[in-house]
Amino acid sequence: MYNVSIVGASGAVGQELLRVLEERRFPIGRLRLFGSRRSAGRSYCFAGQPVVVEELQHGNLFVDTDFVFTSAGAGVSREYADDITRFGALMIDNSSAFRMDEDVPLVVPEVNGEDAFHHPRGIIANPNCSTIVMVLPLYAIHRLSPVRRVHVATYQAASGAGAQAMQELKDQHKALVMGTTVPIEKFPHQLAYNVIPHIDVFQSNDYTREEMKMHHETRKIMHSDLSVSATCVRVPSLRCHSEAVWVETEQAVFIQEIKQAIGNMPGCTLLDNPHANEYPMPLYLSGKDAVYVGRIRQDLTDACGVSFWCVGDQIRKGAALNAVQIAETIVQAKAV
Repeated sequence: MYNVSIVGASGAVGQELLRVLEERRFPIGRLRLFGSRRSAGRSYCFAGQPVVVEELQHGNLFVDTDFVFTSAGAGVSREYADDITRFGALMIDNSSAFRMDEDVPLVVPEVNGEDAFHHPRGIIANPNCSTIVMVLPLYAIHRLSPVRRVHVATYQAASGAGAQAMQELKDQHKALVMGTTVPIEKFPHQLAYNVIPHIDVFQSNDYTREEMKMHHETRKIMHSDLSVSATCVRVPSLRCHSEAVWVETEQAVFIQEIKQAIGNMPGCTLLDNPHANEYPMPLYLSGKDAVYVGRIRQDLTDACGVSFWCVGDQIRKGAALNAVQIAETIVQAKAV
């Protein structure tokens, strides 16, 4: 049994972590929840028992702790990393704080699970949700023929910006129906009845930081020098990110081989029967563990190209589930 803590327990990912840990029956001996002063004192049910959120403070809170899942933002992760790891706890971080640090592995267990065992700082980083959704089917193709180049357009749900952003989208729709002022706080523009080609901060090259994450993180996870060019778009769906992906491989691969490889890829589910109107859609995939893949077809502009569409619940596989699977990878190795 393992002693587990969650930092940021009241947030959308923190709440999903609680659900995933309970559903997968992670071997927990003791569970502690931490949050801000505002969240402290709230109680959440886990395995039929109430667990009270404690205020996160510097000191000895993480003595005798095995795993700490952090999901309270990059600033909190950086500030408390030493407190968390000082006594031997393994920090599995869901923020962007350490993803590109050379001495911190960036792990999607189905793709590079072996990297989880080399964590000299006691930190393992969880990738960006959009990267995770794309890299699972991408790696299935990569094993058939190395991927050279990727173009991707994302269609990211409001939940990617957190629980308050999801509520804002609901409030915007309500305001439009009622004819009242539309609240705009979490997004740069009204999201209801709109799409916004802007996620995170624009960089000097006119790509956003979200788009550059997909480039850099994919290369690190796959140990490849492939190039990824992304356009990340916020869409007015509540949950699940969708992505249209164009891939160029070194050698041409038959589409049927690619479909079979994706269907056999752990973490992926093939849903590709377009003539029967069967393809992945976020409306139906909220709460699902797998990344669903469909619309797989030959790229008309490139003999070595393939196009596909994928959808994944970014709070689940894109965040909480992937983090728990990282911990499970460590636990399973210890049990051997």
